[in-house]
Amino acid sequence: MKISIITVVFNAERYLEDCIKSVLAQTYGDIEYIVIDGGSTDGTLTILEKYQSKIHKLVSEKDNGLYDAINKGIRLATGAIIGLLNADDMLADCAVIEKVAQSFIREPKVDGVYGDLNYIHPETKKIIRAWRSKSATYLDISKGWMPAHPTLYLRRSLFNQFGYYALDLGTVADYDLIIRYFFTHKIKTFYLPILMVNMRSGGASNHSISARWMALIQDYHALKRNDVKFPLYVLFRKKFDKLAQLRIK
Repeated sequence: MKISIITVVFNAERYLEDCIKSVLAQTYGDIEYIVIDGGSTDGTLTILEKYQSKIHKLVSEKDNGLYDAINKGIRLATGAIIGLLNADDMLADCAVIEKVAQSFIREPKVDGVYGDLNYIHPETKKIIRAWRSKSATYLDISKGWMPAHPTLYLRRSLFNQFGYYALDLGTVADYDLIIRYFFTHKIKTFYLPILMVNMRSGGASNHSISARWMALIQDYHALKRNDVKFPLYVLFRKKFDKLAQLRIK
């Protein structure tokens, strides 16, 4: 079973090599690694050239943002399973993808597999917050719960069935896709209770008060678009769940 991993990058020379090395270190043999660069102007391309022989598909051109680039990578993918790995994040250990593959093989009717994530300090890699998921149903999604998107692996066929990432919802296109797949279409998922990703803190929706406010508005639109009842209540629960994540001191 081939698994495609997509990394989208733009001017990420600082941490990109950590990301690439974590993919190349995987013990699972049937991985297709795709990197979509948005036309970086720093040292990103130099790093990508260094690993070009290990990257199965590399595209470097301007795009219309993160999710446009992700959609481009999905369309290039040939694996039965697709996962994403941000350019400044890392797979937690060398056996993550092997365990993902085993989960799909053991559960052939499963459409998606997800697991746990740690937020880490960008430089020291000290754990700041632990995101622990759970086995969930579409009803949990309707109450504001969501899996850690960077840990989510999906069957490629789902994108043709239920659509790609929306390009009009900014940084919450991942939340929209999760609602659409988990809640609207009720895909069958499996929670893999392992640490899958170490994610450097400071995501695109967490930079400022204005960015957080915009993300909240876009969350609301994603819920309305997918006909989730009581969207304001769901947003409250979503924020509460985030606050409840274990903080490491």
